[in-house]
Amino acid sequence: MITTTLAGPGVERLFEAGAHFAQVKSRRHPSMRTFVVGAKARLEIFDLVKTDAQVAQAKAAMATLAKDGKTVLFVGGKKEISALVKDAARRIGAPYVSTRWLGGTISNFTEIKKRIDRLADLLEKRESGELTKRYTKLERVRLDREIERLTERLDGIVSLAKRPEALVIVDTKHETHAAKEAHGAGIPVIGIMSSDCNVADATYPIIANDASRMTVRLLLDELTSAFESGRAA
Repeated sequence: MITTTLAGPGVERLFEAGAHFAQVKSRRHPSMRTFVVGAKARLEIFDLVKTDAQVAQAKAAMATLAKDGKTVLFVGGKKEISALVKDAARRIGAPYVSTRWLGGTISNFTEIKKRIDRLADLLEKRESGELTKRYTKLERVRLDREIERLTERLDGIVSLAKRPEALVIVDTKHETHAAKEAHGAGIPVIGIMSSDCNVADATYPIIANDASRMTVRLLLDELTSAFESGRAA
C-alpha cells in the first residue's frame, strides 16, 4: 500500500515524472530503508517529500558552486540516460563522462591531463596541416587512430584543465568507481540514486528513480538551472 504524502512544494512534479518508483525490496540497500514508505506491486515507493527536500539542498549546492566559479563534472554512462547527462553538462559548459568512467580521472588526474594535452596537440596539428607535412601516409593513419581512441575516451573532459571540484552522478552504484575516486579526494558528490545505492556515496543524495528518463531529465534540468542562477548572481 502506498502511504507517501503528496502534499508539499514541488512534490507533484516528481510524482508525475515517476520519481517515486524504487527497486524491488530484495535489491534495496540497507541505508535506503528510511526513504521507502510503501510498495506497489513488486516495486517499493519513495517518500517524495524527502526527495523534494533533497533536491532543494542539491540545487542550493549547485548555485553556490557556480557562484564560486567551481568546476562540476557530470557522470552517467548508463545507456538509457547517457544522452541526458551529456546534454545537461553541455547546457552549462561543464565537462562530462557519458560513457565508461576512465579510471584515474580524479585519482590520477596528472596522467589523464597528459592524454588530454596529447589529444589537443594532435588535433591542432591535423587542423593546421602539420601532420600531412611531417608524417608519411602510414604514420598519419596511426595518428588518426590514436586521435579516434583518445576522442572516444576523453570526449567530454577535453576541456578539463584541473580536477573537478564537484560531481553530479546519475546512479552511484553503476558509477561506483567515479564515486569512490571522488570520495577518496574529498570531492562532494550530488547523486541521483535509487534504492539499490548506498546513500553514503553522495554528499547531496537525491533519492529517486534513476532508471527513469523522465525523472533524470527533470532533476538534471533543475540542477543545471540552479547552476545558471548561481552563475548569474
